[in-house]
Amino acid sequence: MRLLVQSQATGRFLAPSLSDGQPEWVASLREAGGGVVFDVDAAHQLVLDCCEPEDRPVLVDLDRLGTAADYPPGEDSHG
Repeated sequence: MRLLVQSQATGRFLAPSLSDGQPEWVASLREAGGGVVFDVDAAHQLVLDCCEPEDRPVLVDLDRLGTAADYPPGEDSHG
């Protein structure tokens, strides 16, 4: 499982800063690669530590994308 935290409010992804390694929101999926988390508990902790409610964070499972289990349009990406 490869998870990213995405803001539903802005569409940005949470990833470590290139300058200091601290989590920051980035617009590009290409830049977000360093933010891939491999277990749900670690991803939830990242949300608790780094997100505000107005970010409307969701977990996106990259392994679901492009498969029969892909997210239907409009589905919340929590599960």
